[in-house]
Amino acid sequence: MDSKVTAVLDTYHEMIRKEKEQGHGRSQSIDLDNRLLAVGPQTGQFINLLARSLKAPTILELGTSYGYSGIWLAEAARAAGGRVITMEVSSQKSAFAREMSQKAGLSDLVDFRIGDAVEMIGKLNFDVDFVLVDLWKDLYLPCLNAFLPRLRPGAIIVADNISPGRSNIADYVAAIRALPDMASFPVPIGSGLEISRYRAWA
Repeated sequence: MDSKVTAVLDTYHEMIRKEKEQGHGRSQSIDLDNRLLAVGPQTGQFINLLARSLKAPTILELGTSYGYSGIWLAEAARAAGGRVITMEVSSQKSAFAREMSQKAGLSDLVDFRIGDAVEMIGKLNFDVDFVLVDLWKDLYLPCLNAFLPRLRPGAIIVADNISPGRSNIADYVAAIRALPDMASFPVPIGSGLEISRYRAWA
């Protein structure tokens, strides 16, 4: 990992640290739209490792936010000869993420798309090898149904914020584990991940 990428990640890590400090003692009514809500370094390293294991992967990120996880994915795409398509409903967040990817020297590898994720997935005219699902939880299942026809055999899906007791993602977990062509299981990294692989045996 080169110095430009490391410097950008360090900037994000400082943002994460400050956000955690400012969050102590605040009420639950904080405007989540304005928070970084990043996956964190452990999850970032993990998705980077997974994406690097694929050959020339087409990576789909659902929920660009401010671009932290996208840096990890774009760095993996560069190493593996792939590309990233990232989707975000907020133009402000997408613009910030694009600027950070430029600073990291990775912007040529990333296609930033703004709008409704389910609609945009439905308009894709190519298949994907890796999906990161990290947007509003009520969209997890609709997004799964939208990108499922676009998965190549062996595609990896990582869903973030999957932890016991989260009723708003239980339907996603149940649905993806019930698919006959999918192997899926939880991994206790970060805020909890569900790791799935489509037709891993193909």
